[in-house]
Amino acid sequence: MALVPCQVLRVAILLSYCSILCNYKAIEMPSHQTYGGSWKFLTFIDLVIQAVFFGICVLTDLSSLLTRGSGNQEQERQLKKLISLRDWMLAVLAFPVGVFVVAVFWIIYAYDREMIYPKLLDNFIPGWLNHGMHTTVLPFILIEMRTSHHAYPSRSSGLAAICTFSVGYILWVCWVHHVTGMWVYPFLEHIGPGARIIFFGSTTILMNFLYLLGEVLNSYIWDTQRSMEEEKEKPKLE
Repeated sequence: MALVPCQVLRVAILLSYCSILCNYKAIEMPSHQTYGGSWKFLTFIDLVIQAVFFGICVLTDLSSLLTRGSGNQEQERQLKKLISLRDWMLAVLAFPVGVFVVAVFWIIYAYDREMIYPKLLDNFIPGWLNHGMHTTVLPFILIEMRTSHHAYPSRSSGLAAICTFSVGYILWVCWVHHVTGMWVYPFLEHIGPGARIIFFGSTTILMNFLYLLGEVLNSYIWDTQRSMEEEKEKPKLE
């Protein structure tokens, strides 16, 4: 039996994301007042994705509790729709975007933090909030993947969805630059047009890879779990 029920974990994670978002929005940074506001940044978009995803998880848990033993077919249909939405969001958005934000942020930060998170931001964003935005996303999503099985969509539709998201965000970043003359991320100022095209193409490929990684990881976790349960059920030879 789990030390903490998965339903309680989801509520705690949802509350933590709400706290992070509230604290982040309360910060008076110049970039928040310019065109696009916080929505320019993939980190903020990812936080919204994670909060919405865990909100759906909590809603699914509540609906499951309320419909248990009721025998109401309409409620059961609505519950199945919620579960399908939850699984789709994890597969297409929560896992690949969350892992992308954590991995790319810390890789660039380790190389040269000024390229992605200038020291000036330390005056606005406390260390705990930085880790809440760029670190804890990964363990939270792995906990969810480990505690509940999620049915992935067909590979073609899943990859099409994550490609649409990636290209949509790239176009949004380019539009912000077109309107303001400034790139959302400082390192884009220091590379040429050809390098930017390569970078944007590479990020789209990486998003697709992370989608496939999530699919493989989900299958591995639950195939292993199923094998262990079947092994326990086998009668032991005296």
